[in-house]
Amino acid sequence: MADTTKEPTKEEEAAAIAKEKAEQAALPYKWSQVIEEVTVIIDVPPGTRSRDLIVDIKRNSLVVALKKSADEPFISGQLYSDIKVDDSTWTLDDQKEITITLAKVNKMEWWPHVVAGAPKIDVKRIQPENSKLSDLDDETRSMVEKMMFDQQQKQLGKPTSDELKKEEILKKFQSQHPELDFSQAKFS
Repeated sequence: MADTTKEPTKEEEAAAIAKEKAEQAALPYKWSQVIEEVTVIIDVPPGTRSRDLIVDIKRNSLVVALKKSADEPFISGQLYSDIKVDDSTWTLDDQKEITITLAKVNKMEWWPHVVAGAPKIDVKRIQPENSKLSDLDDETRSMVEKMMFDQQQKQLGKPTSDELKKEEILKKFQSQHPELDFSQAKFS
């Protein structure tokens, strides 16, 4: 079966980027993300006070609206992925802008949109910010280091860490059992 997927032309890519930018610009909020959190910024009428707002942040949904026009929220819907509510915050800056920070549960994925039904971005085009491995917690750092090693090994046509581990186990087993003949064995 032939591969029917083809790389987009430069013109198609440029058109897709322009369409994405236009769709994102039309949203009543601006948003950005880093691997561990999503930030949503909403302009509100000058002089808005926190008591004038409805900001409802839940594990898998978000609602932000002015109380006087709650039926026309700035943003409302099912979040792309679950968040840590206790680590998520919102602030009203200078009585004219709401900044919401949503702490992702899955810190290894990029969100194509904030809420369901919103226009999506192409997450394959995201260029992650440079960060230091030392900035990461131990578990995440070891996972990232393993992924980086495996990616480098694949590019060089060499075995990944899992494949090396299997080879090591096999060598150890063979050294403990020299009486066995592995010359015809097939491993996958």
